[in-house]
Amino acid sequence: MAWYPGATKMELQPESDAQPAIKPTQFILHSIVAPWTTQRTYEYWRDSTNLESHFGLGYDGSLAQYIGTETRADATGAANRRADGTGAVSIETASDTKASDPWTAAQVEALIKLGVWLHQKHGIPLRICRTPSDPGFGYHRLFKEWNPDAHSCPGDARVEQFHKAVFPGIVARAKGATAPTAPKEEDGMPTAKEIADAVWKHPLTSPTAAKGTDPNRSAGTFLRWGDQHHAELLTRLDQQAARIEHLAAQVDRLLAAHTQG
Repeated sequence: MAWYPGATKMELQPESDAQPAIKPTQFILHSIVAPWTTQRTYEYWRDSTNLESHFGLGYDGSLAQYIGTETRADATGAANRRADGTGAVSIETASDTKASDPWTAAQVEALIKLGVWLHQKHGIPLRICRTPSDPGFGYHRLFKEWNPDAHSCPGDARVEQFHKAVFPGIVARAKGATAPTAPKEEDGMPTAKEIADAVWKHPLTSPTAAKGTDPNRSAGTFLRWGDQHHAELLTRLDQQAARIEHLAAQVDRLLAAHTQG
């Protein structure tokens, strides 16, 4: 049996020794429909049911392993173990009680790291399973054979994340892309360029516009509106200066005529 070095080992007995061996060819993701820690999930598998998953994942990204990945776990219907001895590695992930919330950033990162390890350790191919028995990556409701009770697990939000973030992240990381570096604590403030970019892109209604309208929206941003407004003010000032100059000339002519008279 194989144990992932990035997880806390919480071995379930007698299942870990009593259940048959598998050749892992799939990694299938679940939501447990409860906001449980990995310890609480372990206790539930141990005390309340004859089902179990290989892994449990908390909201904070903490990961526990309950059964070795080369031993059958009973979380995914027909994918647990097939007649040819192949089977799926399963993970239950903390969720809300309706399985409607997305995975946290910490959960996504943990899933990517585990997926990469399973690819490297067991040769699970970097593709989404095309059939119930096809080697690859998937989620509980992907095939009815995996999900005989027709649950929505892992939930709509997480299915979208699987396709947009988790599986692409596993593929990218497995092919050598580096993990995003977390910002240092002292770098928490945005840079000057980030501030400038954010201000430049921020739309703002003209203060002279009628309520609920924005005649300058086509200009795109507050700064562009400011540039336009500034130019209009300069034009008005130029016009006023010209008028003043014209009036001054008239006054000069009147004074000259008065003096001559």
